[in-house]
Amino acid sequence: MSSAAPVNGAQRAAILLMTLGEQEAAEVLKHMGPREVQKIGAAMAELSGISRSVVSDVLGRFIDIVGDQTALGIGNDDYIRNVLVQALGEDKAGGIMDRILTGHNSRGLDQLKWMDARAIAEVVRLEHPQIIAIVLSHLDPDQAAEVLVHLQDRVRADVIMRIATLDVVQPSAIKELDEVLERQFSGNSNVKSSAVGGLKSAANILNFMDSSVESAIIEIVAENDADIAQRIEELMFVFDNLAELDDRSIQSLLREVASETLVVALKGADEPLREKIFKNISKRAAEMLRDDLEAKGPVRLSEVEAAQKEILAVARRMADSGEIALGGKGGDEYV
Repeated sequence: MSSAAPVNGAQRAAILLMTLGEQEAAEVLKHMGPREVQKIGAAMAELSGISRSVVSDVLGRFIDIVGDQTALGIGNDDYIRNVLVQALGEDKAGGIMDRILTGHNSRGLDQLKWMDARAIAEVVRLEHPQIIAIVLSHLDPDQAAEVLVHLQDRVRADVIMRIATLDVVQPSAIKELDEVLERQFSGNSNVKSSAVGGLKSAANILNFMDSSVESAIIEIVAENDADIAQRIEELMFVFDNLAELDDRSIQSLLREVASETLVVALKGADEPLREKIFKNISKRAAEMLRDDLEAKGPVRLSEVEAAQKEILAVARRMADSGEIALGGKGGDEYV
């Protein structure tokens, strides 16, 4: 990575960890989920030629954030929880707080998050769709989407419908499922959470699937329950919906996106979104972006969709941490 290139969130975290030293960085990584570890690890591997000014800027921003959020008289638990919620969102912060404050090892369900999607599919493929729905509801949406790809078509739609209609699962049922998985992974735990799934969860998972697969699942769901299918679609947030973001939000998002990823993603974007982005960058940057789009030439649809989903993943992370607000297709919900 060139020292002159923009530094995104994962790269800032990577630079910070590399300044801490191996032992301290390892201690920090212990409290992160598999997706965060993977993303930051990849960023660390790609770092090269970082100038002293970039390192100083990253450390300065970190000190400013900590300085703003730390105050005498605030309990450590509250401080840690507030920082994690702002960084990762409520759902992920809750699981990490449980490990930090109570010393819990990964539960059986949590250990699935460290597994390959194909391996998870192999573990659950013979289970009842309701069990699969509960398991996928505990995974991050992008990982759950990868697992769905390895299941049969009819099973996918059935599972999505069950996720959409999940609300509260009895703690005893989750504990029993967790213990079964623990025995497979030789773990141990104590399950407390019981609220899983829902329409938003189903929509989030579908957002990470290829468009053709996503459409096929929605079509099958609609055959069984048109109302649920419509409500899921209304909660889904697609790439062109980014045009609905306010100027400040789109500017914040663009700071976190690599220029090459943006160019590929915009090859398949509607004109309103392109103009929204051109409007929110400098005139010189807009001219360079237009030139890059023209020079890029034809791009495979699969590459465009992958780049768009990568940007949407960044947008959802920022929405979870309260940095931006994403309106769904229906305009009233947030994802």
